[in-house]
Amino acid sequence: MSHHGPLRPEEYLEPDCPLCGNPLEAQSRGRPVPQQRILAKLDEYMGRRDFAGAERHLLYWLKEAELAGDHRGELLVLNELVGYYRKAGSRENALPYAERAIRLLGDMGFENSISAATTYVNAATAFSAFGENRRALELFEKAKALYESTPHTRADLLGGLYNNMALVLKNLERYDEAFRLYDKAMETMATVPGGALEQAITCLNIADAVAAQLGLEEGESRISELLERAERFIHDPSVPHDGYYAFVCEKCAPSFGYYGWFAVADDLLQEAEVIYERT
Repeated sequence: MSHHGPLRPEEYLEPDCPLCGNPLEAQSRGRPVPQQRILAKLDEYMGRRDFAGAERHLLYWLKEAELAGDHRGELLVLNELVGYYRKAGSRENALPYAERAIRLLGDMGFENSISAATTYVNAATAFSAFGENRRALELFEKAKALYESTPHTRADLLGGLYNNMALVLKNLERYDEAFRLYDKAMETMATVPGGALEQAITCLNIADAVAAQLGLEEGESRISELLERAERFIHDPSVPHDGYYAFVCEKCAPSFGYYGWFAVADDLLQEAEVIYERT
């Protein structure tokens, strides 16, 4: 699946933060950073595609968490930075922040927690995006062991793990293992409210695996079936047309275009643009 092209980061400035008043005063008291407000503001930046603003926002709060000695807040911001730079195509930033987040888990003694599993998935997805599939698989295996051994692990976390781990197995040409995990991803996300968008992405990932294993000609019938399913999932009436929907439309459009479904690709890009303009 494609990602946004590289962004042009602007020089970071350190104004007083409107979310918490005087940051230096908060640091002196060791106050934890406001995690929910950080995430809400990040959503605002990303919703209006202010990528430079999102980067400044995250770097600002990373420094605040460090100065406050707030390891939990630091871990949250590091994870968001890994995802941000992965989408931006910035290997030189994404992978060092991923390794830093993993080291921080060790410093905190959190290596075997659900938080660790989520961090492993996030880091592994970044390593996979930049072709480091063996490192990615190592991290996915750690996450899988933690998720599957922890009672009541959220279904959306499991579904995301299976989908992304299968992609790595496909890249390593371990197709049978990849297809089994894609099937588990589909089954798991079917139980998640609003999981249709993730199922659409999984259908497109399976199509790519079929093409890689069999070739476009031999796999044509199966690929067409998967594209039809993906389109139905994207247009599921239960899916809200919000910023995430727009993001998924942008993410899926190039895959439809690759297989010659140009009208569908154009429609998805137009739908995304309408949502971005509205927000």
